This record gives sequence, structure tokens and C-alpha cells, in this order.
Amino acid sequence: MKLTGNTIFITGGGSGIGRGLAEALHKLGNKVIVGGRRKGHLDAVVAANPGIEAVELDITDLGSIEKAAAYLIKQYPDLNVVFNNAGIMLPDAASTKLDDKQMVDTITTNVIGPMRLSSALVDHLKTKENAVIAYTSSVLGFVPLAFTAVYSSTKAAIHSYALSQRFMLRDTSVRVLEIAPPWVRTDLMNSSEAEAAMPLDKFIAGTIEALGTDADEILVEEARGLRNNAGPQEHELVNGFNAQMLALFQAA
Repeated sequence: MKLTGNTIFITGGGSGIGRGLAEALHKLGNKVIVGGRRKGHLDAVVAANPGIEAVELDITDLGSIEKAAAYLIKQYPDLNVVFNNAGIMLPDAASTKLDDKQMVDTITTNVIGPMRLSSALVDHLKTKENAVIAYTSSVLGFVPLAFTAVYSSTKAAIHSYALSQRFMLRDTSVRVLEIAPPWVRTDLMNSSEAEAAMPLDKFIAGTIEALGTDADEILVEEARGLRNNAGPQEHELVNGFNAQMLALFQAA
């Protein structure tokens, strides 16, 4: 990914990884717009970083997504990078009856929302050079954490969707990236002071470095062990499978 001169929209940009990415990319000379539901958090980011702007967005609401997407295209016609970073993580118990509302909220926020936002902006992004759609997944999409089973499964879903979208956009100007964090010190699961979690500033620095490479998966070293559990030949297998199936369907 080109690290400067972009116009970037980041969901969940009011705190945690989203805010960290927004501030780091802003310092590199990009135009950054943060999005989220909590106006107070967005206002704090804007106040602390002159030049960053904010758009209120409820990633669980289709109308809010479509309104935000139309505004972004009109107000920031040079928009060429979208980070789907907003997410929620709550403990659950797959061994018993799940809290249905929590399950639906988690899937809507972590899976349906990013798909909807990317869908709303992808045709615009195809008209831009150095365009990027990025998704924040998790190493838990590869090695699930049993007591956050729904969250882990949403991150596996995002990984799968990114693989498919990357293949489908292979002949366009749009790159599809996946950021798969390890355990990071953020507000998720009250991890901001967890000694075993990776410091947020260290994670952001490593992620920015990886974003500047040609990698499609953005991994800090602390994430590689769990990510590689799925096998290093996964991309070759997925791309070969899709190429084969596409050829079969085209021939039918």
C-alpha cells in the first residue's frame, strides 16, 4: 500500500486500533476521515489531530452506511482507501443457549457492516489509483478463542470474504488487505492494561511498516504463529480453486 497521499476512511476510528491507525496515517501525510457511532470519541480524535475529520456512522444500520458512503464520495471525491475496522467482542458460551441479541449484534457489526460498506464504496474505489479495501480481522479467525466463539467466527468470515473479494478484484486498481492483529491492548474485552497483550503503539508501528510492503495479509511478528496454523499454502489453494471454478462456470 502507498503510505502517503491517500484519502482514507477508517471505521471504528474513535478508539483503539482504529484511532491508532488514523493518527499514524495522518502523520504520514494522508487525508484521514474517521467514522463511528460515538460522537464524543470522534470529536476527541479530531481535536487532538488537526486535519483529521469525522463522519458519524452506525455500521449496524444499512441506511446509515448508505448515507455515509454517499457523503464520503461527494465530500471526498479522492477517497481511495477504506479501512473496515469497527468491531465488537464479547464473551459467550457456545456450550449453552446463546444470547440471541448479542449474537446478532456481533455478526451485524463485524461481518455484515463491513460487507455493506465495501459494497457501497467499491465501484467508486475502482475509479481510483492505488485503491485499497482493508479489513481488520484477528488471529482468532484462524485459531478461535472458545469463550468468544461468535466473535472468532466473525473474523473467520471476514478472512474468507477478503480472499474472495481479492480474487474478484484482481484485475482492477483495488487491492484487498487483511489486518490480523494478535491480542492488543485496547478496550476490547477490557484489555487496555493486560500485560500479556501487545502494546497498542508497538502494534500500530508494526502494522504501518507491514502496510508499506506488497503483502496482502498485514501481520506483526506476534501474530504469525497463530495465523500460520491454517497452513502457508492457503492462498495458493484458494486462488487455484477459484480460478478452476471460474473457468468451469464460464465454460458452462
